[in-house]
Formats: sequence, C-alpha cells, structure tokens
Amino acid sequence: MTTPARRLSSRISSIAESATLKVDAKAKSLVAAGRPIISYGPGEPNFATPEHIVEAAVVAARDPRNHRYSAAAGLPELREAIVEKTLRDSGTSVTTSQVIVTNGGKQAVYQAFQALLDDGDEVLLPAPYWTTYPEAISLAGGVTVEVFAGADQGYRVTVDQLESARTDETKVLLFCSPSNPTGAVYSPAEVEAIGRWALEHGVWVVTDEIYQNLTYDGVVATSITQAVPELADQTILVNGVAKTYAMTGWRVGWMIGPADVISGAANLQSHLTSNVSNVSQRAALAALTGPQDDVEAMRVAFDARRTTIVRELNAIDGVVTPTPEGAFYVYPDVRGLLNREWGGVTPTTSLELADLILEQADVATVPGEAFGPSGYLRLSYALGDDELLEGVRRLQRLFA
Repeated sequence: MTTPARRLSSRISSIAESATLKVDAKAKSLVAAGRPIISYGPGEPNFATPEHIVEAAVVAARDPRNHRYSAAAGLPELREAIVEKTLRDSGTSVTTSQVIVTNGGKQAVYQAFQALLDDGDEVLLPAPYWTTYPEAISLAGGVTVEVFAGADQGYRVTVDQLESARTDETKVLLFCSPSNPTGAVYSPAEVEAIGRWALEHGVWVVTDEIYQNLTYDGVVATSITQAVPELADQTILVNGVAKTYAMTGWRVGWMIGPADVISGAANLQSHLTSNVSNVSQRAALAALTGPQDDVEAMRVAFDARRTTIVRELNAIDGVVTPTPEGAFYVYPDVRGLLNREWGGVTPTTSLELADLILEQADVATVPGEAFGPSGYLRLSYALGDDELLEGVRRLQRLFA
C-alpha cells in the first residue's frame, strides 16, 4: 500500500492564521449567534472612507481606461503622488522608479522579505510585533530573531539590545514606528541611533510607516531615512492608505527602496498579482492629493478615544497601560491579572485571559501570544465611543 501524498506543502502548513483576523471572525460569529460582543480586535477604523475618495472611485469605475490591465508597478500618477507624500511625510526624496503600488501593506511586507532574504538569513524583529511579520519572514526562508522590549521600556528596543541579538547571519531589521500593536513611537534620537547602528553594520531596514500620520500630543513620527539619509540605499519603506484614510478594504499600499531591489520586487509582483485594481488606485490618488480635513477629524477622534481607554484600563487593579503616542492601539501589561481566580477560572497566560474575557464579559481582545511574549493584551480603540467605553466598563466589572 502506497503512502498517501501530503495534501499541503510544508511551507503552507507552517503558516499561522492571522490572530487578529481570527479574533475578529470569532467575535462576528458570536454576534451572529446573538451574543452582545464588543470587539477590540481588528485594526480597522470605524469611519467611512471620506466622500471625495469614494466619488473619485465612482468616476474611475465608469472610465473604460480603468477596465484594462495597467502597469504592474502602479499607475504613474499614483506613483508620483507617493513620491510627493514620501518627501512630505518621511523627509525622503525618491523617484517613481523606486515605487511599487501593492495590494495593501501586507503585500509590500511580503515582497520586501522575498526580495531581500535567502534561506537562513536572520531578521531582527522588535517585539511586540505585528502578527504577520514572522510569517512573511518565514515564507521567504528567513529566521525571525525576536528582540523584546516591555512596558518598562515603553515597548521600544535599544541599540544595545539589537547589537546583542546581531550575528553574522543578520541581514534585516524590521522597524515599525508608530507600532502595531503597542502604539509606541520612537523619538528622533532613538530613530537616528538605530539607523546609524544599521548603517555601521550593513543591516538592511524594512520600515513600516503605515501609521505615520496617526500621532498625538504633538509627537511626529520620524522616518529612519530622514534621520539617517545615508541609510536609504539599504532601506525599504512600506506604507499605504488603509489606516490614515479609513481605506482598509480598498487594498492599496506601496513599497519604496533602491531601484535594483524595487525592480526585482516588480518582477515578482508581475507574476504574483499584476496591477492593483485601477479603481482603488484612483481612489488612493484622490486620498493623497485631495483635502485632508477628514484625516485630521479622524485623528482627533482617535486621540479622544485613546485618553478614555488608557484612563479606564488603568483603573483596573493589576493592569498597567502605557499611553501610546501613535496608531490606534493600547497594549496593557496584564500580568497582574494572571494566576488569580476570576469567575471560577484562574488564567495563567494572556491567551487564557483573553478567552475568559470573551466568555464572561462578551469582550474580544487579542492576546499577547499573537505579538510576542504572554502577559499582554492588544485592544484597538478604532471603534465607536459608546462601544469603547462599555467594553472597558465590562472589564472593570469582571476584574473588580
């Protein structure tokens, strides 16, 4: 009798499901079953895409030019707008030949690692980290090396930590500021120190700037290529319109880097997906070049929610929540809630704690295991004001 062939490749079998999407799917299924779930899981603004962006898409959909294939690297007009945004917001001058428009920021992250990594190359990954990074690294044959910074460090790693983790196999540093999942923003001095360290040791940097326009308290997100311009030749910038413009479903991101790397990534994209939807690209063009009033209104609303959720979470004994300076997440240290009995259950990990919270309080959170070590939860505050407050009040009652 012959042994049956394995149905899935080992590469695909090894991929972990996106924890944030898994939590969101479970929450939605419970809502459909009649449970009054409040979900802090998805990193998705609850606002509608601004009307002038939607209208640009409607016009584009009626234009036959957009019914055909276009250049795999993106529409020339959008790539030019990305060049202008990168100079304006990242302080970095690039040309359109250094830009590829991708199907969201995720594809840009995936292609960046595919372009840079060979089997066994190590990537230094500051933790807590976005759940997709390790999977994209693994799919490119790379090896993830976690470098953890806890709440006591404001979730920001130091040069000394990076240097301690560096080996002869280190090729790339993943840098994300403002951070998903913590909302941490590195100071200009910290960004420069890390950039100069990378330059000195020939370490590539993949920098995810998707949240760069969502900062608070006068904080500005400093791009690593602005802090250390000489680093541009060994840096890939990843960005997109999803978070700033409430366009998560439109699927438009981009990657920027040295021309030879971008050329290789464009070859990959030509086989992988071809062009991003032309209608979505026209909408993204309207987002980048049109009025920014709605963007500021959303940022102000996020700021108010940030203040509320930090205050209310820190009112729970055993919860320590640093105030995030960017993005729309809080990342409370909940180790003080572990190994204590709550409603007949004694959770020992944040995964068990998240399950308890969902079952006993009808609140969905993402456990720290999805982003690094146990002992933490991620809560997105990109949801309505009333839901946000009610969800935290449920937690306060559960852990009273």
